[in-house]
Amino acid sequence: MDVKFKVLEWDKLTRDQLHACIKLRIDVFVVEQNCPYPDLDGKDLDSIHVFVDEIDSEFSNGSYTDAYLRICKPGVSYDEPSIGRVATSERSRGTGLGVKLMEKGIEVCEDLWPGIGIRISAQKYLVKFYRDLGFEICSEPYLEDDIPHVQMYRK
Repeated sequence: MDVKFKVLEWDKLTRDQLHACIKLRIDVFVVEQNCPYPDLDGKDLDSIHVFVDEIDSEFSNGSYTDAYLRICKPGVSYDEPSIGRVATSERSRGTGLGVKLMEKGIEVCEDLWPGIGIRISAQKYLVKFYRDLGFEICSEPYLEDDIPHVQMYRK
């Protein structure tokens, strides 16, 4: 699978790209997970947004994306860069797109902040997914928006 990702800061997103990214986040985190919470938390403005944005790709039609994540710069969420809001659409799950998305996010972090490591707040049911990408649990379980989470770290 050859997927091309866009990597953009907030002020470089087009109106359509912003809509596609926010729509996927709301579809996954608010609607699918039945978790009404304020998705727009103020961190987007100082973050890097990674998503599929190829009009001819099977994973995007130009106004909707099937994969998205947000990279918070060091100091925004943690001392280290942080990957969060990792979302893939229902139709793209099981295709390997989520792994490719995370690999791209890790690559961006390592290019911009070499040697610092990456911290994430992972939903507990996804621990194996993140372990397979080199993350290790570094906290006790906790609830975030009534969903069990753990912090994980990758050197």
